[in-house]
Formats: sequence, C-alpha cells, structure tokens
Amino acid sequence: MRFMFAVFNRARKIVLTATAVAATAVLSACNPGTITGGGPTINTSKPVPVALLVPRGSAQHGDDVLAKSLENAARLAIADLNGVQVDLRVYDTAGNPQTAANAATQAVQDGARIILGPVYAEAANAAGIAAAKRGVNVLAFSNNSSIAGGNVFVLGSTFDNTANRLTQYATRQGKRTMVVVSGNNAAGMAGRAAIQQAAVQNGVTMAGNVSFDLSQQAVINAIPTITKSVRQSNADMLFMTATTSGALPLLSQLLPESGIKTTDVQYVGLTRWDIPAQTLALPGVQGGWFALPDPAKSEAFRARYQATYGAAPHPIGGLAYDGIAAIGALVSAGNSEALTGAALTQPAGFQGTGGIFRLRPDGTNERGLAIATIQDQKVVILDPAPRSFPGAGS
Repeated sequence: MRFMFAVFNRARKIVLTATAVAATAVLSACNPGTITGGGPTINTSKPVPVALLVPRGSAQHGDDVLAKSLENAARLAIADLNGVQVDLRVYDTAGNPQTAANAATQAVQDGARIILGPVYAEAANAAGIAAAKRGVNVLAFSNNSSIAGGNVFVLGSTFDNTANRLTQYATRQGKRTMVVVSGNNAAGMAGRAAIQQAAVQNGVTMAGNVSFDLSQQAVINAIPTITKSVRQSNADMLFMTATTSGALPLLSQLLPESGIKTTDVQYVGLTRWDIPAQTLALPGVQGGWFALPDPAKSEAFRARYQATYGAAPHPIGGLAYDGIAAIGALVSAGNSEALTGAALTQPAGFQGTGGIFRLRPDGTNERGLAIATIQDQKVVILDPAPRSFPGAGS
C-alpha cells in the first residue's frame, strides 16, 4: 500500500498510513443516545441504502487488493447483522479525488443514506464535500484527523488517540519526561504534534525534540543529538514516530549502542512494532511500548475472514466491517434518524473489529487500545484494551 502522505493548502490535510485494524466478528451499539439532526432519515422497514467507495482501478499497486478486502469485509458484516437489511452498492474511486467526488454524487443520487470510504485523504475530502450538498454523512477509512469534521468521520486509528493512550499509561508507570524523535516528513510532523498534545494533556514534560530526514545517513547523524538530548534532560522516556518499514530498525540498533539503553530509558513507539513479525527480533525493541487493537478480537476477525474468503484480510479491511456493523447496530433500534451525526456520535460508541470505538462530534474517533511490549521476541500485553468507555455504560 502506498505511503499515504500529502500536505494540502492551509495545512488542512495530512494523509497518514492506516495501521492494521483487524478485528472481531460481532459489532453492536451500546445504549444509543438521543438520535436527532445531522443527516438524512431512513425508512427502517426497508433495506438501508449504503454506498461503499473503494480505490479499485488506481494505478497504485495494491489498491485493487485493498478494495476487494474492504468489500469482502463489508459483506461479511452484512451477513452478521440481525434483523437489519443493508442494500450495499460499491463504487470505484481509482484513488482519485475527482472520481471519488463523482462516485459520492452518484451514490447519493442512487439513494445512499450514508457513505463508507474512501481510503485516501484527498478522495475522502472530495467525497465529503459532494455528499454534504445532500446532507449525507461519510465514514472514511482514513486515520487522518485533519480531514475530519462536518459530515466526514474517520474510522482509522489516529495518531492523537494512540499518543494519548500511550502517554496516559506512561504517567501511571511514573514516567514524566520525554524526548520525541520524529522524521522530517508529513507523518513524522503529524506524529510529533500528536505526542506534544498528549504530553500537555497528561502533564508530561517534553524535554527534547529531535527530527531527521528520511535517509540512512540522516538517521545515523541524528543519533549523537538524540543521545545528548536524553542525557542532558535526564529523560525517562524516548517516544519515536518511526515505522518498522522506515527508521525504526536502525534507531533501535544504534541508540542502545550509543548508550541509551532500554533498561534505563523507556522506548515508546507511536506505530505498531509487531508488524512485520521480523521486527520482534530486533534487540532495541525488546521492552518497548506500543499500542494495538484488542488482540483477541483482531484475531477472531482475521480467522473469520480467512475461513470465509480463503485469505487474510487487508490490514485495514476491518474498517469496512466496523462501518457496516455500526450502521446495523444503530438502525436496529428502529429510529428513522439512526444515521444522523447525533446517532453516529453517541457516547457509548460501538464494539468493533479491534475493540471499542466511538466517533466524536468533530469527526475524529477514539478507539480502545491495548498497551503491549516485546519480551523474548514475543508480544506481551501490559494493559488490556478497555471493554467500554468510562461513564458511557454498555
């Protein structure tokens, strides 16, 4: 899948790679709140028209596989709905904003009462603008918070959510001072901003901030600066935005060699450190912390998908399942305003493919994540994913 980063005018949107969000087979609403305003009404006695926008037809390698996985997951969710019928219509966007806008317009004209997708930020934004003209909400598969708002909600796990979860856990373990290490690209900058915000919200001192260009030599050159920053500030936490396919392998090798031992400073990763599996063998990630969806529910969805389709789902295929099943859970209450913004953002949220999640009024989301570490090249859960949101009931 392509490295989905793009920066837009007025710093409006940054596309972030979607991390693996695989999941469980059952999804339901928890105590839906008052359902009013912010979207079209539906006829609950008839199948609910839902449009699915996928990146099929793009020139980007892997997009057709992603599109098929999203469609398969959506249909799997439809099969699991009890008493709710969904009329799913699939539209190809070719990963292109204008095509996505045209598809959204056509979908609404065809009667869609809600839109799932697209994946990429520019396309999701374009689809959202087109759908807004008819008051239809869009549940995009992006994890880019900056495209959220109005009638656009993002389903992917966001940097803000992950950074906050990890920082909250760190403070409970007595960690109070961090140095942030990030790449000089859109993802790195977005990740750094999310970590900074989480530090402020949780009373953690950000004692240093070291960035590097995306090249092997630049990473090597940054090591002395990172080492100095950690030692001078006496930081007890080193928070990195690097990915396993990017700078993480090199950082996790060179930093311990430079004297920043994992036994003295807590390494923390904003991205998944368990994918691919080879990463688990890196000496520098042993004992590090990262966040991930509820492993049991993720594996249950993966197994269910594999048994049904004969192959593993795409890492973000579960987002389509989440979207369909959330729709089904809300519609099952029999309220004609089940797909309004007020309904979609009910505080109790939903049980999704990787655990609980809820959509926020600002279009972002919150997902219940587990805190994991790596011990003896194996993933160990330190703090399980929550089963419900505080005060929301279930």
